[in-house]
Amino acid sequence: MFYWVMKTIVLGPLLRLIFRPWVTGVDNVPTEGGAILASNHLSFSDSIFLPLLLDRKVTFLAKADYFTGRGAKGRATALFFKLADQLPVDRSGGRASEAALRTGLKVLRRGDLLGIYPEGTRSPDGRLYRGKTGVARMALEGGVPVIPVVMVGTDKAQPIGRKLPRITRIGVRIGKPLDFSRYEGLEGDRFVLRSITDEIMYELMQLGGQEYVDVYAASMKERLAAAKRGKTVSLPGDPEDEDDAPQDLEAPLDAGVDTDVAADSTHDVGEPTDAVADLGEAGDQAGVDRSQVDPK
Repeated sequence: MFYWVMKTIVLGPLLRLIFRPWVTGVDNVPTEGGAILASNHLSFSDSIFLPLLLDRKVTFLAKADYFTGRGAKGRATALFFKLADQLPVDRSGGRASEAALRTGLKVLRRGDLLGIYPEGTRSPDGRLYRGKTGVARMALEGGVPVIPVVMVGTDKAQPIGRKLPRITRIGVRIGKPLDFSRYEGLEGDRFVLRSITDEIMYELMQLGGQEYVDVYAASMKERLAAAKRGKTVSLPGDPEDEDDAPQDLEAPLDAGVDTDVAADSTHDVGEPTDAVADLGEAGDQAGVDRSQVDPK
C-alpha cells in the first residue's frame, strides 16, 4: 500500500511535474509474470524513475545496512524501505551471496518484476561497463525473460557526488524481452553465463548508444581513485596486463561492498549510497572473455 501511495499520490505526481519523464517501449514489459529489468546504471535516481514510469511494481534488492540504520535518519530510511517492500540482502560474500540470489528468485517466482543493474555499480563516466553474470544465473534459474532498460539523463540530473538533483528531463527506453530458455539447465556453466551477460550488455549498448568499455565499472573506479593519489592501476584486460589467465569461479553473486559508498575516494563524503544490491558474479573474472560485447 505504501509503495502505491508514494508512487501515485505523494512523490509520483511531484516528480512527473518537475522532471517531465518520458518512456518508450513500455509495451515490452509483460503485464503479469516474473521478469528481470536489467538496466544501465548512471545515477542514484535510476531506482526512483524506473519504477515511477511502469504500471507494475518493481522490487530491488537493497543493502541490509539500509534496514538497520541508527539515529533518526537511519530509522527513517529503514522504515521507508520496509514500507516500500524492498528486500534486504547481506552482501558480505560467500553464503550471503547465495542468499541474495535466492531472495531475488523468490521475487521472480511469485510473479513480480526484479530490477537489477548488471554493471554492479554506477558508471563513473557515463559509459557502459562490463556486466556481471549474476543476472544471467537469475534468469536461467528463475526461467524468466530479461528486459533491457536504458536510463537517459539521470546522470545529468544527479551525477555522482550530488545530493540534490538538477531539474532536467529524464527518460527511459525499454527494449524487447530477451529469452534465454535455450540455455535451460546450464546455469552452472560460467561460459554460458558470460555469453548471456554479454548479450544483455550488447542490447543495452544498442538501445542506449553508450560507449562500451570491456572492464568492470568497479575496476575503473579503482583506477580513477588511484590516479587521484598519483598512482597507476592496471585493469584486468588492459593491454599492459600480461597476467590475464582465467580465475577460479567464486561466489555466484558479487556481494562486496558497493563502490559507490563514500569510502570510494572518487566521491564526495556524504554522497547518497546506492540502495540496489550488486548482483554480479564475483567469480566472473576478467580473462574468461576479453572480446568486445557480441552475442554471436
